[in-house]
Amino acid sequence: MSTATTSFANTAAARHLPPRGKVAMAGLIIAETAIFTIFVVAYLFYLGKSLTGPSPREVLEAPIFYTICLLSSSLTIHFAAKFLARGIRFAFLGLWLVTIVLGGLFLYGTGQEWHRLIYEHGLTISTNLFGTTYYSLVGLHAFHVTAGLVMLVTVAVLGVCGRVGVKQLVHIEVLSMYWHFVDAVWVVVFTVVYVLGR
Repeated sequence: MSTATTSFANTAAARHLPPRGKVAMAGLIIAETAIFTIFVVAYLFYLGKSLTGPSPREVLEAPIFYTICLLSSSLTIHFAAKFLARGIRFAFLGLWLVTIVLGGLFLYGTGQEWHRLIYEHGLTISTNLFGTTYYSLVGLHAFHVTAGLVMLVTVAVLGVCGRVGVKQLVHIEVLSMYWHFVDAVWVVVFTVVYVLGR
């Protein structure tokens, strides 16, 4: 086989491979899924085994509004990427900023809930098994939302400076994968903590 034929075959194969960033993000998501699974199983395993109160039924209130905010942000980031792919940077930036606001509202809601649980009900991470597993699971998710928001804000700043365009679409799609993962995990956490856990 000639060198030219080999080079052509390698180029053709490379065209069919997914971008490295997406492969790396998929690997990270798989690893993070395993970590979240451990925390979810621990929460369910220790549910109802606390020797002292308060219990989930006594203190938890489902954060419906903030959940809607977070899940809506999956739509806004999806359509932001679509607009960027079409070269409509203004619409991309607008939806990107809406995504940041929705994610920020969700984090604010988490902070409000923690403040209420700590100061009104005396539930801390060391109060009982429920407190330990609740703050560990919800806190792990909040950490991932915070990390995502830092990345989203970084992209927004670069976008305002005119440094985000169609050439950066793959990077935007990789970040979108992470954000969709964070939202999907919240569906599981919400179901386990606020539906099954009560």
